[in-house]
Amino acid sequence: MFELRSVSVGYGERAVLQGVSFAAQAGRITALVGPNGCGKTTLLKAMARQLPLREGEVRLRGCPLQSYTRREFARTTAFMPQVRAIPEITVRGLVSHGRFPYLGLSRQMTARDRRAVEQAMQAAGVERWAQRDLRELSGGERQRVYLAMALAQGGDAILLDEPTTYLDVAAQFELLELLRTLAGQGRAVILVLHDLAQALQYSDEVAVLADGRLAAFDTPERLFASRMLDRVFGVELRRAPDGTYYLRREEPPKTASCNSCGNIV
Repeated sequence: MFELRSVSVGYGERAVLQGVSFAAQAGRITALVGPNGCGKTTLLKAMARQLPLREGEVRLRGCPLQSYTRREFARTTAFMPQVRAIPEITVRGLVSHGRFPYLGLSRQMTARDRRAVEQAMQAAGVERWAQRDLRELSGGERQRVYLAMALAQGGDAILLDEPTTYLDVAAQFELLELLRTLAGQGRAVILVLHDLAQALQYSDEVAVLADGRLAAFDTPERLFASRMLDRVFGVELRRAPDGTYYLRREEPPKTASCNSCGNIV
């Protein structure tokens, strides 16, 4: 679905990431993880055509990203950024914006468009708020509405920047289960996740970004076995008997003092 070939991204003269290559497949969840400031959001923006590449190429369905018109790309890929404005609009009105790439010059929605909007609201669990003003909702509730808009947009891929932000713990797992369902339906799901344990639990492949490069791209199981995530994040990654992952803070090395002189040994 998405293939990155020696991609370099950054801002102005400053390169954030260099030489990144991996493929995110349809029907699978690919998580971008790494320490703060490593370039996760920057790379996702480049994949969403929100930021130009410095070097390399991103291909979608085997074609260069720049070969798609804006409408063609929007019909293929939905992008859910982490930070966005809060417009004066109803929930149904915002979700309906996801259908804009399909509307003709009249901008009138068809019965098919309206069905897509209703189905997206039901899938995201926001249909009960359909007539409410978006500004009245909590941050977590708005997050679900924006996801509904991305679902209404349809397409074969969805890019999400830390979609669990503002959600309580139960809602985080509900959203991740929904993304798992979307991948099961054949979509490519590419997301930035801050929670490393959740990334390993719900992803099929994980791209680990660190020190301005792609440090690893592999399955959660192989990354866990290699212990490289412990080194990158400075934590102790563990797996419970039920298969869930959890983290422990890495303990600093213990020191001892010499009884006779008091020096650290």
